[in-house]
Amino acid sequence: MFVIVTYDVEETRVNKVRKHLKKYLMWSQNSVFEGEITEGKLHKCLFELRRIIETKEDSIYIYNIKNPNSIKKEVFGVEKNIHELFL
Repeated sequence: MFVIVTYDVEETRVNKVRKHLKKYLMWSQNSVFEGEITEGKLHKCLFELRRIIETKEDSIYIYNIKNPNSIKKEVFGVEKNIHELFL
């Protein structure tokens, strides 16, 4: 399945959440990750995230796209990509 994950967390937890999501998905821009993931890995990822975030202060949104072929992604301005940062 293809998912998009966005998050808004307290500044002290941003790096922990980012590093954790990087294990499972591709970083696309600040506070946004996306990519193909199995349902099992997604459940594991979210279970582990619940240990990092404070549910009364932080929020994580998961958009599950059943048919990624019907998504058209357009970028205005500079497209951020984690792979380009390290080349």
